[in-house]
Amino acid sequence: MDVLQIKFKSGNDILVKHLIIEGVEYIFGYPGGSIMPIYDALHRYSEHIFHVLSRHEQGAIHAAQGYSRVSRSRKIGVCIATSGPGATNFITGLADAFTDSTPILSICGQVDSHLLGQNSFQETNIIYISFYITKWNTQIILSQDIGISLQKAFYIANHVRNAPVLIDITKDAQIKKSSFEDSQYKVEFYKIDRFCPFTNIQASPIEISYKLINSSKKPLVLVGQGIGLSNSEEELKKFIEKADLPLASTILGIDVIDGAHHLFMGMLGMHGGYANNLLTNQCDVLIAIGMRFDDRVTGVVNRFARQAKVINIAIDIFEGGNLLNCPIYVAGDCKQNLPIITEKLRKTTKKIWVDLFYKTKKCEEKIIIRDLFTEDDVLSMGELIKCINLYKNKDAILVTDVGQHQMFSSRYFYFSYIKSQVTSAGIGTMGFSIPAAIGTLFASKKRQIICIVGDGGLQMTFKEFGTFMQNKLPIKIILLNNSFLGLVRQWQEILLERRYTSSKLINPNFVQLANSYEIESKKVLEKNLFDKEVKEMLVYTNACFLEVVVEKEDNVFPMIVTGASVDDIWVDNGSG
Repeated sequence: MDVLQIKFKSGNDILVKHLIIEGVEYIFGYPGGSIMPIYDALHRYSEHIFHVLSRHEQGAIHAAQGYSRVSRSRKIGVCIATSGPGATNFITGLADAFTDSTPILSICGQVDSHLLGQNSFQETNIIYISFYITKWNTQIILSQDIGISLQKAFYIANHVRNAPVLIDITKDAQIKKSSFEDSQYKVEFYKIDRFCPFTNIQASPIEISYKLINSSKKPLVLVGQGIGLSNSEEELKKFIEKADLPLASTILGIDVIDGAHHLFMGMLGMHGGYANNLLTNQCDVLIAIGMRFDDRVTGVVNRFARQAKVINIAIDIFEGGNLLNCPIYVAGDCKQNLPIITEKLRKTTKKIWVDLFYKTKKCEEKIIIRDLFTEDDVLSMGELIKCINLYKNKDAILVTDVGQHQMFSSRYFYFSYIKSQVTSAGIGTMGFSIPAAIGTLFASKKRQIICIVGDGGLQMTFKEFGTFMQNKLPIKIILLNNSFLGLVRQWQEILLERRYTSSKLINPNFVQLANSYEIESKKVLEKNLFDKEVKEMLVYTNACFLEVVVEKEDNVFPMIVTGASVDDIWVDNGSG
């Protein structure tokens, strides 16, 4: 049966039909009363769309995020939930996706249209609640509006700055018949300025940019996730290599280039590299590409790169330079703009400047030795990441939660393949990794998925192990257990004189917990065994869980404390 040739009449069939037309293969969700008609349609057309049953709506939306983040074909993750608490459980994921520019479509059921505003059972005004954390949202009360609303949703989510969109559809609109007929996309009807891609290349800022770069002696390129979102990794490589430009990245941009590239200096910002942060305040031209200058990157804004001419290449004029005044703004898709600038660059070398990065990096040697080559019997997080690098697949995707393990992973995991990292950066959502790993696997079934999580984050969303079990997902989960909320404890140690208030955890038996979901599980306590266990788990064909007990009071350095400048970076507990 060719589902696209059938004349659909009910709202739920129209919705599923358009999802199929958009190429949707997977939906992550949780059923309930107000969304039941759509679930009935999903049952009828299950050969076209596979529904992944989460164990909580927040798990569904994080899975949709993971799916979108690693898709090179610009496919959008779709999640679905019922009204009331089902819809409100999407809120954290919407905020996370909005901040991290992740395109997802959230579909929420709603009470019948005649019950709206009556404080009905499981009625919430999700349109109002989600207004500031979606790029676009709409409520559908007529079945004939479903088709055009879905067309708009997919277009808006995936154009210009990627972001989440939400559709709230009343139950009667899902059921009622409609005379809707197939129609071609008519995007011109909703090319609102806020959502339109930049199609005209702006000659003036581009000319200023390449002339500044050609004349600079100390240029520095800072990149963010925009490179990956636009699939511009190769364009970036040609850009930096032609003019010998040192490159640093935000946490979301760390996988846009091979980590071993001689011009890649690593991460910048609060827990970024010493050299990257220090030399930001010595460069003469700062080229930002596909990133935003948030407080974790800039430190104190009035002491960030004041000596430099700042060029900002980004697609969203409403977000670029939101904390920093960027007088040279190249608006548009960097996949279009970078080759134009690269063509005008002089082939040159910046050996003295590049060598200064490597010389300055030596200040971190004591940190690296402490993190990767500990002499005591207790494992460090850095040692575990080093061990993973030895045995992981080259194209493995790393999914991390939020906390110290996230920072150690960003510093020491070897990203040798593009689109190899999925994490929560902008709002730092603990509990993100387990459900995000699920969506990541459905988008990249041929790649190895490694999920690293802390004991705090795991206990927020471990219920999604049920989805692992039901779908037999071969994800490798590594728990780094230090019995603390690690980053909270680190701040309490350094800034609050070790007053550890509510940061110490009394934990359950995690191995028994994972085993109860039929996940092969082990626990490593002895340092001399962890190499063997990591190697075995990474070649295991099914899902497996490895708990590694690590140093309880380890700290992540370098570190820039709140209120400090990027060149006031600490390499230990009290000094730079």
